[in-house]
Amino acid sequence: MSIKPLSDRVLILPNPAEEKTAGGLFIPETAKEKPLAGKVIAAGPGTEEVKMEVKVDDTVLYSKYAGTEVNVDGVDYLIMRQNDILAII
Repeated sequence: MSIKPLSDRVLILPNPAEEKTAGGLFIPETAKEKPLAGKVIAAGPGTEEVKMEVKVDDTVLYSKYAGTEVNVDGVDYLIMRQNDILAII
């Protein structure tokens, strides 16, 4: 991985958006919602005040508008502060 988050930041690979509903209907691209869960790809070392509780390979839930989208080698990631993460699942 060519990105190393600093401080209390975390790099997340969002789960793919749902392609179809539970009933089998396909969701058009314009109606898909952003996923609210993803896998931690890299985590910073933390700070003196903030101890890192997430680690690489954790699956996490985060708030809808959390983080900044970055594209590396054609893959979309989110980079956000640890306090934007709501839970580890």
